[in-house]
Amino acid sequence: MRKRNQFLILIIILLVIMGFTSKFYQGSSAKWLNNSFVGLLYVTCWCLVISLIAPKVKSLIIAIGVLLGTCILEIFQLWHPLFLEYIRSSFLGRTLIGTTFVSSDFAYYIVGAGFGWLILKKIDSITDS
Repeated sequence: MRKRNQFLILIIILLVIMGFTSKFYQGSSAKWLNNSFVGLLYVTCWCLVISLIAPKVKSLIIAIGVLLGTCILEIFQLWHPLFLEYIRSSFLGRTLIGTTFVSSDFAYYIVGAGFGWLILKKIDSITDS
């Protein structure tokens, strides 16, 4: 279990660094990287975080749960009550819950959940042997 957690923590750190770095990228395709591709990293990272917190839960259940949660957050971006706007007013709030509904982001969430599931399966196969 310790080796598994070490792998998870290392990959989570890498994903967080990649995610935040991509938010500040200004080169070619910056808008796509800043706003869409980062969704793939976001979902993948949350799959690993949930697995770290709840190691007994099956990876497929985690991936599906994170995918559903992220899709709900995307739909919440259509809703603008004062408390959500307050959360979105900070960089961290915008980064965690988003600001603008974009239906094409769902594809990135699906791919991110798939990557999360694959990473968890690979880590489990490495650490179980």
